[in-house]
Amino acid sequence: MPGFKGHITGSLAATGAVLGGAWWLGLYRPEPKVIAMLAVLAVLGALFPDVDTNSKGRHLYYGAAVIADAVLILKGEYRYAALLGFCAILPAVGSHRGWTHTWWAALVIPSPILIAPIILMGMTWQPLMPFYLAAVLGYFSHLFLDGTI
Repeated sequence: MPGFKGHITGSLAATGAVLGGAWWLGLYRPEPKVIAMLAVLAVLGALFPDVDTNSKGRHLYYGAAVIADAVLILKGEYRYAALLGFCAILPAVGSHRGWTHTWWAALVIPSPILIAPIILMGMTWQPLMPFYLAAVLGYFSHLFLDGTI
C-alpha cells in the first residue's frame, strides 16, 4: 500500500494519462487553469479514502478543506461552506478500509461537484462533468493502488 505521496503520484499519473488521451483525440482541451483545477480535484479524490486515519494525506486534505471553507465563508457562500463541511466529516462515520474503500463511494463522494451547482445555481451538468470525473479518477486510483479494486 502506497503512502500519501504514492496516492498523489498515482492520481496525477492517471489523470494526466486520461487528459492526455482526451487531448490527443481532440475530445477535451481545457485551459491550463482548468487543468490545474482538475489535478487538484484528482489529488483530493485520491486522498479522501484515507482521511479517516492519522496520516499526511488527512492533514493535506483537511488543510485544503479548511482553506476552501474559509474562502467560501468570507465570500458569503454559506450553503457551499456547509456542504463542504458536511462532506468533510463523512469519513468519521465508519472504520478504516470500510465504506471509504468501496467502488460506490468513489462515485458518490465526488457527486456534490455535480449536484450542488445544478441545484444551487441552476447549472447544467455538462461543464461540471470533467471536474467530477477528475475526482472520481483520483479516488479510483487510490482504490487501485491499495488493491481494493
